[in-house]
Amino acid sequence: MLRLLISLLAFSSFTVATPAMAQPYPSKALRMVVPFPPGGPTDVLGRVLAQGLQDAWKQTVVVENKAGAAGNIGVDAIAKSPPDGHTMGVVPAGNIAVNPTLFPNLPYKAADLAPVAMLATVENVLVVNADVPAKSMKDLLALASSKPGTLSFASPGAGSQAHLAGELLQIAGGVKLIHVPYKGTGPALNDLLGGQVSMMFAQLSSALPHIKSGKLRALGVASLSRSSVLPEVPTVAEQGLASFEAVSWYALMVPAGTPGDVIDRLATETRRVLAQPETREKLVALGLQVGGGTPAQLGMTIDSESRRWAEVIRKQNIKPD
Repeated sequence: MLRLLISLLAFSSFTVATPAMAQPYPSKALRMVVPFPPGGPTDVLGRVLAQGLQDAWKQTVVVENKAGAAGNIGVDAIAKSPPDGHTMGVVPAGNIAVNPTLFPNLPYKAADLAPVAMLATVENVLVVNADVPAKSMKDLLALASSKPGTLSFASPGAGSQAHLAGELLQIAGGVKLIHVPYKGTGPALNDLLGGQVSMMFAQLSSALPHIKSGKLRALGVASLSRSSVLPEVPTVAEQGLASFEAVSWYALMVPAGTPGDVIDRLATETRRVLAQPETREKLVALGLQVGGGTPAQLGMTIDSESRRWAEVIRKQNIKPD
């Protein structure tokens, strides 16, 4: 009898412990938050990844566009969701590496989000109106030095990647330029084409048709290596401004506190989706370079980018619109 009682107690202890074990992930429908309206690159990235995860895991992945406040509303929604891996979102560089410094009353902190994977990067190129008498970065910096405060650069708004790149150029080149902010890339590019402003750091996919038509002249690529699309155009860095880099990127992130094993599984599946030929084809058509890497690598990128842009914001006393 005593032996039977001991056996029953041991079995009871085992069965009580079993329900406490973690549930398989994912265990229910997932939510993909996109902090911008439908149609842009952030939205396309979210939908492509959502479909890939849904196909792989046989779980519904609902894409939710939560636009507003330059993406901050949607990113805040990601940060404040339950940290169980069932809510994730596409977070552009500016919302995680710039806005926490730029906006003093931001409703979230960078530490409120956990990195999963780099989804894609975007090459930026410094272009000038064809009438600007500069054929290289050396020419442009000499022109700006001879006429301080007369050359202007456009951006889609204060704190945008194009704005910060222009401010970084002033610091690195030791020149004074006039920043002209617009409400979006379209109006900025239109005024550059019309000659109302002198230059702009633009995404290569947007500027390329105008470069090919001769209306804009590409002076330098803002990444550390030359673009395969414009291999004849040198980088800004190789033209005397060492280490100059201003690349746009998009990351997959989840709420801080999400279990590490859940993040690892999500990261692994994300890399698999990104490696698919059909995924690459869709992203390349948008001018995006497919990302990848580990959560730790993304975390290091966010840390280094945050420090670099925070220094630019402080040095140039940049304020949000």
